[in-house]
Amino acid sequence: MKVAVVGATGMVGEVMLKVLAERKFPLTELIPVASEKSAGSILRFEGKDYTVVTLEDAVKLSPDIAIFSAGGSVSLEWAPKFAAVGTTVIDNSSAWRMHEDKKLVVPEINGHLLTKADKIIANPNCSTIQLVMVLAPLHKKYGVKRVIVSTYQSITGTGVKAVKQMENERAGIQSDMVYPYPIDQNCLPHCDVFEDNGYTKEEMKLTKETKKILDPNISVTATAVRVPVVGGHSEAVNIEFENEPNLGEIRKILHETSGITLQDNPDTNNYPMPRYASGKDDVFVGRIRQDFSQANTINLWIVADNLRKGAATNAVQIAEIVSKL
Repeated sequence: MKVAVVGATGMVGEVMLKVLAERKFPLTELIPVASEKSAGSILRFEGKDYTVVTLEDAVKLSPDIAIFSAGGSVSLEWAPKFAAVGTTVIDNSSAWRMHEDKKLVVPEINGHLLTKADKIIANPNCSTIQLVMVLAPLHKKYGVKRVIVSTYQSITGTGVKAVKQMENERAGIQSDMVYPYPIDQNCLPHCDVFEDNGYTKEEMKLTKETKKILDPNISVTATAVRVPVVGGHSEAVNIEFENEPNLGEIRKILHETSGITLQDNPDTNNYPMPRYASGKDDVFVGRIRQDFSQANTINLWIVADNLRKGAATNAVQIAEIVSKL
């Protein structure tokens, strides 16, 4: 099992390598791939040194699986080239997510739909993954009608340059700005670019991807906010159901759902926080309560490490399924 990691020297790529090792993925050969600028550098994995290669060289090696985390333009150009030599591509960008003939996969929800014929598989947006992980079992039970979600997204979702911007601001150092404003001690209601409808691309990803993964009939509206946090993304979610929900039953369902950790005891200040979700693979949910302003509606709070379940771990879980097909 030859596995290429495209974008291996980036923030998500580094986490992907870590997750591959932690989960003991059955690879026989690693092919670390990066830009021409990084080609030739040495990357250490599982006690061995590997030479970073270019995309062109990686295609010639015909890996069994290529996990992409190198941006949409790279994926659009190179994923078909890998697929043409028989490689199964698992893409972490937004490039292929809304293509009708490409599957958008969260393994716990729809991994069973994958087949050998799927040569380009889309990994959902980080904030979408943690949202649908919680929505999916509740949709089966009660029928989700409408979702209102406000996100509080870690700067790690933007990348290493954003982390550097915040660190420099805290140290009083003038440096390049990734965001249009300071991020330290601030919140920016601005994740990704603004679209013509007034929503950002990130907000529309949450809307469109949730519908594609779960049910096109679910109404979703989102506000995405960037916050000065490193550990993970948080989401305040209001869910309206078709049928009357029972809070005790909801807690039981979520507690018994693989990949979810229930933290929901206000009496002991037990609720999810990005500081404690960092480095973990589960999606954490709590603050579950009735919305007293509307029938059949609840509020809850979801947290996950956006670099792990929101990106790397989900991609590696897809690779595990592909390796067994």
